[in-house]
Amino acid sequence: MSAQPRIPLTRDRVLRAALELADASGVEALTMRRLGDELGFEAMSLYRHVTNKHDLLDGMLDLVLAEWQLPGAAGAWPEGIRASARSVHDALRRHPWSAQLLMTGSHLRPARLQYMDRLLGTLRASGFDADSAYHVYHLLDGYIFGFTLWEIAYTAQPMDTEAVTALMQSIPWTQYPHLTEHRDQHMNDGPHRDVSAFDVGLDLILAGLAVSRG
Repeated sequence: MSAQPRIPLTRDRVLRAALELADASGVEALTMRRLGDELGFEAMSLYRHVTNKHDLLDGMLDLVLAEWQLPGAAGAWPEGIRASARSVHDALRRHPWSAQLLMTGSHLRPARLQYMDRLLGTLRASGFDADSAYHVYHLLDGYIFGFTLWEIAYTAQPMDTEAVTALMQSIPWTQYPHLTEHRDQHMNDGPHRDVSAFDVGLDLILAGLAVSRG
C-alpha cells in the first residue's frame, strides 16, 4: 500500500499549526524543530514560508488580530466599543501567549495599528475631545489587556489542590468576615456566576464615561 502524499506546506498552514502549538503548550515551547515535527517536515522546509522566528510570531499575531472586531463595527457609542472590547478579550483568552507579545514594540502589527486608530476615531466621533480621547483610549486598552492578563495568570497553571487546601486552612477566617463571604461565593453557585466579571467591569467603565462625556 503506497504512502499517502503529504499535504504541501503553505505560509497559512505553517502559521495555523504554530498557533495551535502555542495555544496548547505556550509560545516558549514553539521551536522550528517541533513545528516541523508537527507538520511532518524538516525544520529547514519551514524557512521557505517564514523568514525566521520573529516572522513566524508576527504571522501568528496577525491571525489573532483577525479575530478582533474593530471598534465601531457594531455601532457607535457605546455598543461598538463594548462589542470590540469583548472580542479582543475573548481572542486574547483563546491565545493567552499573545497578550504579552502585542504589548511589545517589536511586534506592532498593522492590524493592531488599525484597531488603535479606529478606537480613537470612534471616541472622537462619539463626542470626546482630543484630550479626553487620549485618556479614555489608555483606560480601555489598559483594562482589556490588564484584566485579561490577570485572568490568564490565574488559569494558566493547573491548580495544586493540596497547596490550595493548605492555604485555606492556614487563614484565620473569623478575622476576615468579608473575605469569608467572598470565599463562599467562589465555592457556591448564585447570580454572581451568571455574569462575566470582565463584562461587569467594562459596563461600569462605559457607564462612567457616559456620565463624564455629558
